Amino acid sequence: MIHRYELRVYYQDTDAGGIVYHANYLAFAERARAEALRALGVPHAQMVAEHGVMFVVHRVNLHYQRPARLDEVIRIETEITKVGGATVTINQHFWRDSDSLVVLEVALGCARLADGRPARIPADWARRLKSEEGQT
Repeated sequence: MIHRYELRVYYQDTDAGGIVYHANYLAFAERARAEALRALGVPHAQMVAEHGVMFVVHRVNLHYQRPARLDEVIRIETEITKVGGATVTINQHFWRDSDSLVVLEVALGCARLADGRPARIPADWARRLKSEEGQT
């Protein structure tokens, strides 16, 4: 499954030249990931409340291709590519119409809220994530 999330670029997202500031792509990606996980039935807040664990970003590989600009609508496509015992790898692709803007690969680790140590992904969450792994 590819989850699609659209957002408009606002003035606060840009630099003095009206181009999206490079670090804001990470914030956009986080929003899109949160919505993708929510659509799968694995929202962060519920994971914390029920299991005392959360996903934390372990690694990010980001390739900038073209800039997004003020007032443009961009689409972020999120796809789960690998699910391990305590990790999830997600690809995210940013688009403006048919123009590829940014490609991002993020590795999430499951960690205990109490001490930040690694933890296995809860079984019901892992099952939902694995059902989407590599689906396009």
